[in-house]
Amino acid sequence: MAGEPQDDCLFCKIVAGQIPATIVRETDTTVAFRDINPQAPTHVLVIPKAHHKDAAALAAEAPQLAADVLRETQAVADDEKLDSYRTVFNTGSGAGQTVWHAHAHVLGGRGLEWPPG
Repeated sequence: MAGEPQDDCLFCKIVAGQIPATIVRETDTTVAFRDINPQAPTHVLVIPKAHHKDAAALAAEAPQLAADVLRETQAVADDEKLDSYRTVFNTGSGAGQTVWHAHAHVLGGRGLEWPPG
């Protein structure tokens, strides 16, 4: 069920404290932590604490929570002192999503090419 923790979800386990992560911010509804395979000098993931399979599902099922995640991307950028940064939501395996829990990537600290890949 949407919003409920999933036993087989890596990010739900991070939210529950069952798997360690380098947490940089936490609110009542979100957690932000460093990516274990960074693609830029700053690479932080911002996730909702509630489980939603991807950004599209999050937006449809919990729009206020989607806004919380997006607001936290700015807070991460501020904390990391990023003048510019990229926020990425990969939705679906064809777009590179590998963890089926909605999450935003905050990337910065170097020039970012366009198109990205």
